[in-house]
Amino acid sequence: MSAFNSHNFNGQKVLIRVDFNVPLNDSLEITDDSRMKAAVPTIKKVIADGGKVILMSHFGRPKDGPEEKYSLKHLINHLSVLLDGATVLFANDCIGEQANLTASMLRNGEVLLLENLRFHKEEEKGDEGFAKKLAELGDVWVNDAFGTAHRAHASTAVIGKFFEANKRFFGLLMEGEVASAEKVLHKAEKPFVAIIGGAKVSDKILIIENLLERATDIIIGGGMAFTFMKAQGGTIGNSLCENDRLDIALKILKLAKEKSVNIHLPSDSVIADKFSADAETSVAPSNSIPDGWMGLDIGSHACHQFSNVIKASKTILWNGPMGVFEMPKFQHGTKTIAIAVAEATQNGAFSLVGGGDSVAAVNQFGFADQVSYVSTGGGAMLEYFEGKTLPGIAAVKG
Repeated sequence: MSAFNSHNFNGQKVLIRVDFNVPLNDSLEITDDSRMKAAVPTIKKVIADGGKVILMSHFGRPKDGPEEKYSLKHLINHLSVLLDGATVLFANDCIGEQANLTASMLRNGEVLLLENLRFHKEEEKGDEGFAKKLAELGDVWVNDAFGTAHRAHASTAVIGKFFEANKRFFGLLMEGEVASAEKVLHKAEKPFVAIIGGAKVSDKILIIENLLERATDIIIGGGMAFTFMKAQGGTIGNSLCENDRLDIALKILKLAKEKSVNIHLPSDSVIADKFSADAETSVAPSNSIPDGWMGLDIGSHACHQFSNVIKASKTILWNGPMGVFEMPKFQHGTKTIAIAVAEATQNGAFSLVGGGDSVAAVNQFGFADQVSYVSTGGGAMLEYFEGKTLPGIAAVKG
């Protein structure tokens, strides 16, 4: 049983760092509440124990102090609905007299939402004095904001030093994220395939290098595949390419060979005459794309080739799409990968989908509940798989 689950929070003021950085439309209505939903099990557990919940979060990127559109008060009503009608009190600041007074008067089972942490510059600076003021609001601190775990901010990392080891916890979301990532990084059953997509090699160099030590197979798709094609002497037309990364692409291929890791590049691509939803399309080998054309998705041979590798795997990490899946003409490759990952999972593989675009893809195609774990932390997950120590995790572990 997890440390969080086995602790009884009855009567305790539980200061929970959540990630409520949700998108709003012009009418200040929430357009995607998945980050809020992700924190609900942790909050409900504390309420059920008879604990007092104090929630803190950042929201948007306010420039200089408080801004109406970045106030967390816009989330109160929806939060109350998610918590089955619980009363949600609000403090118009995250520190100071009103926050202290409201926190001290909280009754068991009540919820207090503090105003946006980023209305104070000290939050992002990791200011110790600010972290201490936040810490004084609670008896215990729970970090449940995996999406910000890679930032050494006051509320995600520095605050940990004001709580003893037995009063610092991961929330249920954070526990799930850390356990899933650990399973893939350190306890992966072989064959282990990493599916790496997206536009740029430069964004994924560190993760690929770290995975060369662990994976048996690495599938490379998306725009970044063309840098590898060109590095090997292929012609790629107008496809995306980082010309300053050609040497690195060759170095990765060489390292993979030395470590007996199979790198799979798409044999063919769906090509277009322009970057547009209504472009003319054709299919070509990925290393001989005609001038004036660009690869925007993997082709049917590559789909077949990649699917076979995925279905034979026992551990799967997926980070990044295979093409411009936002446009219907170029979504087939990414959708095929989603189907293959779901099928492999059904046959007993452990699959972790992480990174904004691949998460968006599994949600869009309806496969989110058919994989083992969908990570909520884009940048944080990426840095974790690059082998970095995340401040928000280290702060809890001590």
